[in-house]
Amino acid sequence: MRRYFAALALGAALVVPGAALADRVVARVSISTQTMKVYHEGRHLFTWEVSTAKSGKITPTGVYAPEFLSRHHRSRRYNNAPMPFAIFYDGHYAIHGTDQIKGLGRPASNGCVRLHPDNAAILFQMVKAEGMANMRVEIVQ
Repeated sequence: MRRYFAALALGAALVVPGAALADRVVARVSISTQTMKVYHEGRHLFTWEVSTAKSGKITPTGVYAPEFLSRHHRSRRYNNAPMPFAIFYDGHYAIHGTDQIKGLGRPASNGCVRLHPDNAAILFQMVKAEGMANMRVEIVQ
């Protein structure tokens, strides 16, 4: 019986750190404030202006894991528009850099989360360094 509890305790110890790893990089997007807060290992590092969906479009809320990264992505849906440093998190939705910098801070996208390209590069590098399995995207109203 002691072995059973020892094995159970060891298993719990192995599961808990793994769960914590999923939080190493968190990108929390607020649609209402048009900002993204970036956390690394629980520490708030950055607050950046973003653009989410304009009127008639949606940026879905929820908690997501990244699905794939694309350094030099171009949109097939929107006239080959550049989407540098794209982190795709829900099908065709992504956090990415934009050349529409003047629109940051207000809703202007077709549903993605747009960032200044310099900020998108920082986030992209963080996710590459920590691994996609260790990143979480949170989109809130």
